[in-house]
Amino acid sequence: MGTERHPFEPFLPPGARMLFLGSFPPQPHRWCMPFYYPNWINDFWRIMGLIHFGDKDHFCIPAEKRFDEVLIRQFCAEEGLAFYDTACEVRRLRDNASDAFLEVVTPSDIPALLRHIPFCQAIVTTGEKATGIVAERFGCPVPAVGSFVEIAGPLHFWRMPSSSRAYPLPLARKAEFYRRLFL
Repeated sequence: MGTERHPFEPFLPPGARMLFLGSFPPQPHRWCMPFYYPNWINDFWRIMGLIHFGDKDHFCIPAEKRFDEVLIRQFCAEEGLAFYDTACEVRRLRDNASDAFLEVVTPSDIPALLRHIPFCQAIVTTGEKATGIVAERFGCPVPAVGSFVEIAGPLHFWRMPSSSRAYPLPLARKAEFYRRLFL
């Protein structure tokens, strides 16, 4: 069974203050854009639209069933939101995007990512596998969903619910958790 390398470069805008870390992107045939949270049925960009613009469809191009990558990149750069994942090489144990069937072959070098974004104040994980990897890497407890622990000085490690539709929580409730990051 072969491995997959991460298809995206880290998105680390100057002045980034928050680093979002998922586990690993879905397979390319599930993408609607070549950027983080690329699956049309993933709620991440709907959550961001709801929180920041009061409109879950703010980043959507519904007629095309895709997200507006240019608008998303601009928004993230302006808001200081950086993105990568906790794995840079994986083996899929089943032919799907589920974390439960994702074997991490090579974890990401999170401290190296942080060196590129010296103003970063928070690491935010978006799911259970990513959260476990970050907790193990920093030797800290796993925060409860929607809360944080302090790591590496003043850096906060936040745990958010998965933005996957497979995670059984309504969009509005997920947004309530994510909103805490921006208070």
